[in-house]
Amino acid sequence: MKLGLLTDSTSDLPKYLIEQFELEVVPSILILDGKEYADGIGITREDFYRQLPSFHTPPTTAAPSIGDFSARYDSLLRRGCEHILSIHAAGALTTIINSARQAAQDFPEKITVIDGLSMSLGLGFQVLAAAEAAEMGLQAALDAIQATRKRLRLFAALDTMENMRRSGRVPAVVTMLGSLLQIKPLIEIANGEVKALGAVRTTKQANERMLNLLLQEGPLERLAILHTGAEPRAREFLNTLMQKASQSVPRDILMVNVTTVIGTHVGPNGLGFAAVRKV
Repeated sequence: MKLGLLTDSTSDLPKYLIEQFELEVVPSILILDGKEYADGIGITREDFYRQLPSFHTPPTTAAPSIGDFSARYDSLLRRGCEHILSIHAAGALTTIINSARQAAQDFPEKITVIDGLSMSLGLGFQVLAAAEAAEMGLQAALDAIQATRKRLRLFAALDTMENMRRSGRVPAVVTMLGSLLQIKPLIEIANGEVKALGAVRTTKQANERMLNLLLQEGPLERLAILHTGAEPRAREFLNTLMQKASQSVPRDILMVNVTTVIGTHVGPNGLGFAAVRKV
């Protein structure tokens, strides 16, 4: 069975991996001053994060349309795919998967839609696992997703809670962390939900907490250092990690400036990581 693989742009997969595994990626929508941009087109991530604090009207986002998914599904099937595995960001945090599911109804028994229960490389690493197993068929790809998910952790240290509070997509207990004294909230995305881990007062303390969380994961199969327009912070974090645990991390570590569609809701100057433990 030739298996087609499709995800959305919140998976944050680098272009070279998308091309290597012949993945289809449906862009989400960024809305700036009433104008819609397909994620990754029309404004770079660097420009977006540089301008984010000064936008007169806060940016918003929208899910791809049902038609966007239908067109991609139809294209994959016309190119010879016998089945399509469609893997998407957490349904509790975005409506993207709803569009995918509705589009799939027009292709009976041809599409399997999966809630990745995560985002950014927390989602992307599941897609990669499926891609690596795709030649062995649908069940092998599904098993690879489950095996990755059991060993996956996604943490972030945010510079502000204002963007997440405005989005209305996280529990009040999380947004309360950042409501006083300019503290830096620490969060985890697990099982499709945003969970509060606590808060610190300084960026240095946040970096230290993040490093400790990462070191606790032990030997890693995959790792991505994530940031929202804060590459110097992310590079410094990676350098410290390599000094302390170079033998426990994979050779190929991704450094990802998180997509604008996620950055709209988490704000600039954040640091995070997605990690998959070794078996």
